[in-house]
Amino acid sequence: MHQIDLHMEKDIFEGNTRLAEANARHLKAHGVRAFDLLGAIGSGKTALIEKMIPILSARGIRGGAIAGDVYGDDDFQRIVRTGIPAYNANTGKECHLDAHLVEHGLHHLPLDDIDILFIENVGNMVCPTDFQLGAEKRIIVISSTEGDDVVNKHPMMFRSGDIAVINKVDLAPLIGSDLDRMEADIRRYNPMMPIFRTNLKTGEGSEELLDAILA
Repeated sequence: MHQIDLHMEKDIFEGNTRLAEANARHLKAHGVRAFDLLGAIGSGKTALIEKMIPILSARGIRGGAIAGDVYGDDDFQRIVRTGIPAYNANTGKECHLDAHLVEHGLHHLPLDDIDILFIENVGNMVCPTDFQLGAEKRIIVISSTEGDDVVNKHPMMFRSGDIAVINKVDLAPLIGSDLDRMEADIRRYNPMMPIFRTNLKTGEGSEELLDAILA
């Protein structure tokens, strides 16, 4: 039988929430708006950042990023190539970022030179849900290649999100994913959540998505 120390779990979540609130105050003091990107490995979180940065630059908005991964710097290097300041946050064995790791990243970034900060969480559809980071909004990124039942398998993530992105829409006909079903499942768990269909490889849907993020 599994024994769970509920008091310890409560302390962990409460401690993280306090740190997340402190992160939010720190970001606000520097005039930075932060957005948490959640989704599975390969859903398109890094591609979203890559597509958003040139659009932001064209609008005179300065971007920055924290790249969360269990190990390595592959996503971080892709983000750095966009020319924005970025921080690589490796979690070791943990399957999510937490507010402490983000706090550490904030102190390594030139926040006075950043208007919009993307926080790319570790690729996972379960673990990040319970850990607030201090971001203004949560953007859930899924792709048609994960199957059209992916939303129904991860309801808690969508209940906690603010914007949903269905990416790789061009591949849906090839693998038989029903995009309408994916949208319907999202609306069942979060009826008011804005949903955007994108092909971040080509940039389709990027402008409209950014407008919603910044709204």
